[in-house]
Amino acid sequence: MVWGLWFQFWLAVLTVIVALAVILMTPLDRAGKFVDAAAKWWGRRLLQVNFIPVAVQGLEHLSPGQAYVFAANHRSDFDIFALLAVLPGRLMFVAKESLFRIPLFGPALRRMGSIPLDRDNLKQAMKSLDMAAARVQAGASMIIYPEGTRVDAAELAPFKKGVFIMAVKAGQPIVPVAINGTRFIRSPGSLRMRPGPVKVVISPPINPRDYQRKEDLMAAVYQAIAATYDPDYPYGPDRA
Repeated sequence: MVWGLWFQFWLAVLTVIVALAVILMTPLDRAGKFVDAAAKWWGRRLLQVNFIPVAVQGLEHLSPGQAYVFAANHRSDFDIFALLAVLPGRLMFVAKESLFRIPLFGPALRRMGSIPLDRDNLKQAMKSLDMAAARVQAGASMIIYPEGTRVDAAELAPFKKGVFIMAVKAGQPIVPVAINGTRFIRSPGSLRMRPGPVKVVISPPINPRDYQRKEDLMAAVYQAIAATYDPDYPYGPDRA
């Protein structure tokens, strides 16, 4: 409980600071360099103040300046902070629409170039995915969670098709990313926390053009994440 309150305090403080800075600086930041640096600083500081070390493997698979669609499993808020902390390049998210209605945070998220997704409105959702594809084509990397939402379970959930439609339209490589350890830190909606290490494993990029069927592409990304995802990290099956 104490750790949870500590996290909520720093989440509020750092989010207000970074959101205000992003909103104020965006008109002067045409290239988006400040916005990207601020978002990564936010992720790193939230990990640091909560005593959560992050190790990353596989950065050698990425080419400097290349835009990617990063596809990752999703177990905790800390997935977001970990990816911001370790992934290179300008990063954007396809995120649920409700996040964009949060004061300060929502406008800052938009200034980052992230895309709101209304899962209850198919027509609007397709427009959002088209917009996301266009931004990836323009050179920004997009982070997606193919499971659709945070999953409070050890096993990977089945992937949703919508984000893969966007990924194919974007025409850029899809990078499977396995995030290990965050499911033990904080469950969705809970104040209880258990600080511990996180390991992010980046697999080689997958070219969507190599797959004629979207289902085969989804299966390839799923298998790559599953191969490097350890649901019991870092405690092992007996202590999880």
